[in-house]
Amino acid sequence: MDGQTLRFTAEQIVWQEVPGEVSLAFLCSGCPLRCKGCHSADAWRAAAGSELTEDYLKGRLKRYRGLITCVLFMGGEWLPDALRRMLEVVQEAGLKSCLYTGLEREELSDGLLPYLTFLKTGRWQPELGGLDSPSTNQRFIRIHSGENLTYLFRGANT
Repeated sequence: MDGQTLRFTAEQIVWQEVPGEVSLAFLCSGCPLRCKGCHSADAWRAAAGSELTEDYLKGRLKRYRGLITCVLFMGGEWLPDALRRMLEVVQEAGLKSCLYTGLEREELSDGLLPYLTFLKTGRWQPELGGLDSPSTNQRFIRIHSGENLTYLFRGANT
């Protein structure tokens, strides 16, 4: 155990962030990237929010059993051991998992990838837009197949 605990500033059920899934999403605090124009700048402080413990996560998964299909972590990769523990809990519950990160895949800890179903990569660059923009630098992939699913975000808006 690395002695560090993930913290989160927001928790919600979301439908659009992981196409085809109903996800319990946690906005993790402490992101070191500080991308210009970040929509989550209020979560940059590492001490912000509440602790995300294994017991808390297990309780939330129990509460939403049968209603959610995925757990989304928006950040947290800067504490890879703590995030891996949370991903293990998700996997043990039989749910899919997703990580939204500003990093590129090769910048992530290799220890996280076996526990992820989906991965959104790429730093926020306002001039390129998000996943729904044809010019985005961001990618949304299915880990096990490597399939790029970014096109799913462009559906009716293109």
